[in-house]
This record gives sequence, structure tokens and C-alpha cells, in this order.
Amino acid sequence: MTANPHIVVCDDEPDLRDTVAEYLERNGYAVTTADAGPALREIVDTQPVDVVILDIRMPGEDGLSLARYMREHSKVAIIMLTGSAEIIDRVVGLEIGADDYIAKPVDLRELLARVKAVLRRTSGHDQVIGQGDHLGPHVVRFGNCRLDLETHKLFDPDGLDIAITPMEFRLLKVFADNRGKTLNRDQLLELAHDRGWDPFDRSIDIRISRLRKKIENDPSKPEVIKTIRGVGYLYS
Repeated sequence: MTANPHIVVCDDEPDLRDTVAEYLERNGYAVTTADAGPALREIVDTQPVDVVILDIRMPGEDGLSLARYMREHSKVAIIMLTGSAEIIDRVVGLEIGADDYIAKPVDLRELLARVKAVLRRTSGHDQVIGQGDHLGPHVVRFGNCRLDLETHKLFDPDGLDIAITPMEFRLLKVFADNRGKTLNRDQLLELAHDRGWDPFDRSIDIRISRLRKKIENDPSKPEVIKTIRGVGYLYS
């Protein structure tokens, strides 16, 4: 694995391919581009690769076939890139083994968030690249705080233990496992495995408010766990 995560962008549209590659390089990643299946296969077969951003609809061998090949021959993370409005393409991609997908036109900030999330889930890379701040594979950063997934403990910047309840730990772990994804209340309920909550009340909001007091520099202006108005919450 390279010092900085190695990402391959495979798309038959040169402008999109180059734009995505340039943006990811500016954010500290090593990037290689491929215009079609043969180039991608050669890269994956001969170089260590952490993430492949793969267009579903390409001339010749399509992205679904390439994703199936990579899943059979490697553990590389795959983010499907699609302009298709058909849900079936996304479903098939995920069933084949893709880790995530993003629709065109691509929002570069969203794509970056999804890359970081996939890296955290699949390779233990720290979400902050190039700052010399190497966290272990079982430690997740929430702002200036660190969550140890093995000991179920939250630490402040000085390494002091911050008291959290079991439910607060489960919520933080849900956000860590879904970095870059907006989660609504029902999803948080399901993923946190607490069936005692009423999805129609404000229990989740109250708990997240309490968590913000522990992890945010300014809880009134949250930057770690953000509110996406009318949708839910986002850990980015």
C-alpha cells in the first residue's frame, strides 16, 4: 500500500476523469487514470490500489463486469460512478461487491467524503491525509476527540477519558461506519440496534445534542456531526 492511498479513476469521459483526478491529487491522494477496462485491469493487476472509482456505463467492457472481475481477484474498494437514473444498476453494483456509488453529475466534495469513508471502512486509513497524524485502525477521529472502537472509550485532545454512555458509543460507531453519508432518524435507530427508541420522538436529536457538547469546539455551530435540514445527520 502506498504512503498515501492510491486511487484509480476509470471513466471514458476525459474531462470528468481528469477533473476528478486533479481534485483528489490536491487533497493528498496518489491518483492514476484509466479510460477503459484494459487499462484498469493492467493497473489493478500490477500496482497496489486502495480505491477504484469506476464508471458503470463505458464502451466495451462495462463497469459492472469490471467490478465483478476486481471483486473476484482483489480486495480493492470500489465506488461506482453512474449517470444512470435506473436504480437497478446501483443495486447490481452493490450486489456484485461495490462499496459505494455516486451519481453524475459528480459533486467533488461528496465524492471526496465517500472516498474517505470507504478508506476508513476497508483499509484503516486516517481521514486526514498528509498531517502526520496516524491513528490506529481501531481509532476514529471526531473533531479533536478520538474514539477507540475496541475499548469503547472517547478521549479528548489531551488523552483524557470523556464519559459516554453505551448508546452514545453506538451512535458514534454508526457515524464512523457511515462517514460521508447522511443518515435519517430511522436509519440511526436501526443501525444503533436500540429498538427501545420511538422513531417519531426527538430522542435521537437529544442524544446527538449531548454528543456535540463532548466533541464539537462550538456545539451551536457543529462541524463534526452536521445537521442536513429535512434529511438527517452527516459525519463528514
